[in-house]
Amino acid sequence: MIKKIAREELVRMREKGARFTLVDVLGKDSYEKEHIPGAISIPLEDIESKAGSLLGKDDTIVVYCASFICMASTNAAEKLQEMGYKNVLDYKGGLKDYKEGGLALESGRKEEKCTDCSSCCACD
Repeated sequence: MIKKIAREELVRMREKGARFTLVDVLGKDSYEKEHIPGAISIPLEDIESKAGSLLGKDDTIVVYCASFICMASTNAAEKLQEMGYKNVLDYKGGLKDYKEGGLALESGRKEEKCTDCSSCCACD
C-alpha cells in the first residue's frame, strides 16, 4: 500500500531537515516550466530506467505530479515499490496543492541529484 502525505507533512519534513529525495514525475516540459524547489525530474515513463541511477533503495522518496486527480505519482510510487524501494511516499496534491498553499515554485532543469550535498539545496 502506498503511503500518501499532505502538503503540511512535506513542508514539515523540509523544515525539520529530513533527508529525502523529492521526485517530479511529470514530463520534462512541465518540470522545466515549474516544479517544487529541490525536486529532481524523473518522468513516469522513465521511472524504471532512471530510478536505479538516481535513487537509493533505502532512501525516503517523495513523488508528486500535477494534482489530486492526476494518477502519475501514484503509478510512479507503485512502480518504485515493485522495484524494491522501501520508503516511497506519494504527495498526491502535487503542484496544484503546493501552489494553493501559497508556496513558491521554481523553474529550470535539475535532473540529477548532486553528490556533494554541502554545495547545493537539491537534496533538501
